[in-house]
Formats: sequence, C-alpha cells, structure tokens
Amino acid sequence: MAFRIFQFAVGVILGVLSVWLVGTAISEVPGITRASEWVVPALQVVGALLIMGVYYWALWSQSRVRSVLEDIFSIPELLKKLAFTLVLLCIYRIGWHITLPGVNQEMLMEQQKSQGQGGIGEALAFFGMFTGGNLQQATLFGLGIMPYISASIIFQLLATVVPSLHKLQKEGPAGYKKIQEYTRYATVLLCVMQAAFWMKYMQSSNLIYPDYAGQWGVFMIGVLALTAGTMFMMWLGEQIDEYGIGNGISLIILAGIVARLPWAIQTVAHNFTPSVTSSDPRDIGPVKLVVLLLGFLFVVSGAILITQGQRRIPIQQAKQTRGRRVYGGQRQYLPLRVNHGGVMPIIFASSLMIFPSVIFGWVQKNWPNGFTNRLSDAFRFGSFTYSVVEVAMIFFFAYFWTTVQFRPKEMAEQLRDYGSFIPGLRPGKRTADYLERVMERITYCGAAFLAAIAVIPQVVHTWLGIDFQVSQFLGGTGLLIVVSVALDLVQRIESNLVMRNYGGFLGGSTRIKGAYAQ
Repeated sequence: MAFRIFQFAVGVILGVLSVWLVGTAISEVPGITRASEWVVPALQVVGALLIMGVYYWALWSQSRVRSVLEDIFSIPELLKKLAFTLVLLCIYRIGWHITLPGVNQEMLMEQQKSQGQGGIGEALAFFGMFTGGNLQQATLFGLGIMPYISASIIFQLLATVVPSLHKLQKEGPAGYKKIQEYTRYATVLLCVMQAAFWMKYMQSSNLIYPDYAGQWGVFMIGVLALTAGTMFMMWLGEQIDEYGIGNGISLIILAGIVARLPWAIQTVAHNFTPSVTSSDPRDIGPVKLVVLLLGFLFVVSGAILITQGQRRIPIQQAKQTRGRRVYGGQRQYLPLRVNHGGVMPIIFASSLMIFPSVIFGWVQKNWPNGFTNRLSDAFRFGSFTYSVVEVAMIFFFAYFWTTVQFRPKEMAEQLRDYGSFIPGLRPGKRTADYLERVMERITYCGAAFLAAIAVIPQVVHTWLGIDFQVSQFLGGTGLLIVVSVALDLVQRIESNLVMRNYGGFLGGSTRIKGAYAQ
C-alpha cells in the first residue's frame, strides 16, 4: 500500500513538472522567428517525455529498480530511515533560502554578477559548491558546513601529534565522543570568526541597508544567525548519521550541489545553438555540447572506478593446533583503497588556489606595472601556471591525507596481534614498510585521476568559453562529489537489503563490484 501511494505521489509531481515544461515550450512558439530558437522548446518537450519515460520504467515496468523499491517499502525500519533523511534534507533546503536581516540582497546579487568569474565571485562559487552554503545571497546557512569540517580535520591532525588526543582516540567510543565535543567547541569559534569577517565585508561594501548601516545590533545578529545556521546544519548531519541512512555531512553537501544542477542544465539549453560558426563566445554549439557530454561520462565512469578501486593484499592466518584439531590457516584479503583521500585533496587544493588569484588581482589593481600584471595573469583561473600549481597541490594533499589517515605501523601490529601475516613477509617492520610502499604507489594513481578531474573544467572554461559553474557541475569536482556520495548511499541501502536476504540493485549479484573483499 505504501509503495502504491509513493508511485502515485511521484507520478503527480513529475506529471505536473512535465506539463509545465510542455506548456512553457508551447507558450514560446508564437515568438519564435529564427530556426535556432526552436532548440530550447524542443529540448523542453524531449525532457518532459524523458522524465515520464524514466518514471514509467522505474516505478511501473518490470524493472530491477521497481523490484528493489518494493523491497525497500517492505522493510519499515529502512523506509523510516530514508524518510527521516529526506525530511532533514528538506529542512536544510528551506533554511538555505532564509536571508539574513538587514542585508540588501539585490545589491549583493548585482555585485556578484559584476565580479564574474574572478576574485571573490569565484571564491564564493567554490565555497558554495563544497560546503552547502550560500554566501552569494547571505542566507542563514551561508557559511555551510565548512567550519565543522575544518574543525574535524584540525582535531584529526592534532590527534597524530598530541599524546592526550591520541590516547582518547584509542579509547574507542568514549574517546570519540570526547573528541566530538571538542570539535563542536572549535566549530563555534571558527563560525564566529568567519561570520564576523563576512559581516564586516558586507558593511564595508555598503551591502547593508542605509537605515541599518554601521549598527552593532545588525552586525551581532548576522554573526549569531550565521553561527546558529552552521551549528544547526551540524546537528542535522549528526541526526542523519544516528537515525537516518548515509553520511549526514556528505548528504548535505550533495543536496547543495544537486540543487544547482538544474540551473546548469538550463544554462546549457538556453545557450545552445545548432550553428557551428557562432561568433558569440557564450553560445554552446554542437562541439561544445559533445565536449560537455564526454566530460560528464568520463567523470561519472572514472569516479565509480576510482572510488570502488582497491588493491587487495593477501593475508594468511596462522595455523594453531589445539589437541587433535588445527584452527586457522584461512586466506583473506586486506583491501587498500586507490583513492584513500576521497575528494578532500581536490577540495583543499581548489580552495587554497583561490587566494593567490584574489591577492595578486588586488595587487595588480592597486599597483599596476609589468611585474604585477604578469603575476596576476600567471595565477588567473585557467592559466597554465595556475593548473600546474593546482595539480602539484592535489598530489601533495593526496599523500598528506593518506599519511594522516593510513597508519601502516598500527595495521601491521594489529595483523600480528590477530595471528595474521602477509605471505613472504615477517610481521612487524617489514610488513609496515611493504604496506606503506604499496599505498604510495596506488595513491599516485588516485591523485592523478583527481588532477585530471580538476583540469577538465578549466580546459572547458578557458578553451571553449563555457561558464565555469556549468563546466564545474557537468564535468568536474561537483560531479565527482555527487557520484562518490551517491555510491556510498547505494552501498548502505544495498547492505540493509542483503542483511535481510533481499536482492540488491544489481539483480542476481548482491554485491557492488569492488566494494567488498572477496
């Protein structure tokens, strides 16, 4: 019964969306005077038909997706987790649109449009994509979840050098809760600092209404609102971790990226022209569209491959004789992820590369000369120097993050304590050296893929003249984050189904290839 209600509810929503698309296309027909203007209405009609076709295939035909959805609706516990997660993500999207009091939103939007792709405009675009925030409109969730992520990273690094934190980390759940408490305090401190900086910037840029300009009350309300918004987002993420399904923080970032995807697709549709020799650099011809589609396919397939890719190290369990019986001796595998750092290296590198372009651009604007001009051009987004430095930073952060997260010495000690060993290697130092050497080699492959992902949007933006936010969503880091988080969510749903003897999304096989050691 619940699945039937879901079928009809989704059908009503998608039906209304399809009717709106077709109605909009029909309303534009009388004003069409050129052949190129037929492209957008035709794409809207095709999109409406595609939406209804996918809906019928997924929910009404005898497809594997429908079978899995029926299994999900037959498990009340899993259904409650999914519904709880969806409700909290909807709450996040509502708060994303609540604006700060006293801020002139129209003037702020005009300023962002005038800044374009360089400087602060580019910084805010990166910030919104990676954090789920919305500083471009100064909303309640403007700071996003980045202060909490930064605090978590700080304490992860401190745990490797501070003995007291390292001791807490080894205590298990009790120590983890204590570190989480410290992380929350640090998040509040970072929120206050970043919110104060942002409110000061808006006051100095005359983005506050004249009636409230210079008032400490508006400044304090803005700082408290931004801090409370980030803390509420942190709470939402923790609630999803505990009572929902999936990683709460990752799903919040995913929701922020997916919400921007329709705008990117709409921009591509409105700027598309069938002419190959268009003089307007903003037009997207067939060649540019093919490049975007190839970038999309490359990132999706590559993200799945690199996320699930593993190097499996054979592990042999030592045999033990007790009486007349022999125990142990099984052969297992130790999986080492190819991309151990996930999307964090590319996020760190891309975020840090914003500052040289902003700083050198400001220096060139205030002290224009040959040297500052060359320096500003060298670190302009999409330039050769910019790309080379960003690739180098991606490799650095990939190895740095792996060094922080992956501890071969502790892993070798755990293998020795459990009576396991790698064939041909003595337990202890030689095992640790071997694991470290293997991890260095496979990290190089993961970092190379992340570097390619980072360069694709820059090449598309610089050589083809496509809007950076469009190229970033349809063939870059944003798409990589979406694919990675979606794979993690699918794996968690798959594990819940398999645990209850239901088939997964892959039909006869209940395993996602590469996700489990065999």
